[in-house]
Amino acid sequence: MVAAADAHNYAQKLGISSGLVVQELGWDEDTDDELRAAIEEESGSEMLDDDTDEVVDVVLLWWRDGDGDLVDELMDAIGPLADDGFVWVLCPKTGEQGHVDPSEIAESATPAGLTSTTPVSLGGWTGIKLTQPKTPSKQR
Repeated sequence: MVAAADAHNYAQKLGISSGLVVQELGWDEDTDDELRAAIEEESGSEMLDDDTDEVVDVVLLWWRDGDGDLVDELMDAIGPLADDGFVWVLCPKTGEQGHVDPSEIAESATPAGLTSTTPVSLGGWTGIKLTQPKTPSKQR
């Protein structure tokens, strides 16, 4: 668990702001409840679960070693994602049970059409932001 003030800083570090629609995938008993609460407070609404058919701005994917095929999960995650939306893959930090190396996440992002960024520390979790390629503007 992270301190409440840190959780709010982490939510802001994730780019969560008022009005964003956030979908949460991979919740389990080990997820950081204070971070989850801070994300909901920053966005101004509860996170949606995997049953939603709404378009979402951010997908928050809690991911651990042994959770399955990350490429498949990412393909599912981008389905409801807005064109300018992004995915955060959160995994336990180095040395913790369930840790996934950021390079493995980057490798899984490519087949899903996503690009990974530099990992950020979020207390007991590491976050890797995955973005969609920018659509080139049509020029005439």
